[in-house]
Amino acid sequence: MSIPVAFNDIGKPSKDLLSKDYPIDGIKVEVKTSAFDGTTFKVNGHRDNKLGIIAGDIETKYVDKQNGIVLTQAWTTSNILNGKIELENNLAKGLKLELLTSYLPITHGKTIKINTIHKQPNVHSTASVDLSKLVFSANSVYGQEGFLIGAEVAYNTKLAKVSNYNAAIGYSARQYAVALHATNSLSRYTASYYQRLDESLEATAKADWDKKTNTIGLEAGAKMVLDSTSFVKGKVTNTGIVGISYTQLIRPGIKANLGFAADSAHLNENAYKVGLTLTFEN
Repeated sequence: MSIPVAFNDIGKPSKDLLSKDYPIDGIKVEVKTSAFDGTTFKVNGHRDNKLGIIAGDIETKYVDKQNGIVLTQAWTTSNILNGKIELENNLAKGLKLELLTSYLPITHGKTIKINTIHKQPNVHSTASVDLSKLVFSANSVYGQEGFLIGAEVAYNTKLAKVSNYNAAIGYSARQYAVALHATNSLSRYTASYYQRLDESLEATAKADWDKKTNTIGLEAGAKMVLDSTSFVKGKVTNTGIVGISYTQLIRPGIKANLGFAADSAHLNENAYKVGLTLTFEN
């Protein structure tokens, strides 16, 4: 018996194909290095094309696989200090605890969030407490022979009421996956389909319906692997938004990702975006 995916990962192949590898908002540089003891360092820099703002962060991660401990610290250019402590299989097999903190020294503002993840055959459950917002949320997924069914609920203890609830069902096979989500307190419905056509070609389609506004959104995308070092992706929506991306491994440890998006209904209004991501890793 296998462990099903987390609630947020139901329909993930379709989500990733439509959202990842499209750096259309600016120029981003990411540098990753690793020490001999397993500690990793990551530096991110991003320039927003629209606002011209440059932002970044420095992250350090220490992994102790033997004891199931992961420590992560990050410092952003907005002077925000973020921390994360992960303990896995320490108290019980299949149990993972996470403590996430954020601190802004200039205002002394802080947030604290505690996550509990429990995995066992056929069941994957998560419970979270946001101490700053006084919100408790929980979700669980049951899986059997590729079929998935999950539900999620959030409760605001300050207002003493349920603030949100969602549900999802799906089926995953080796070559394809389908999923249906009901989100925003069951007011928005999303159906997605993903298929690996062959070793070099993947395709997906997604449909959204918002019950409150009675609007429908459609999106389709594909990915083609050109060779062992490069691939292209493309997507289009029913509103005329077209996206294209190209990813190339220049050499071991150096990768470039170029993205472009345009509104085909307003091409004469300079309605396009372009971006680039460079990744350096040792």
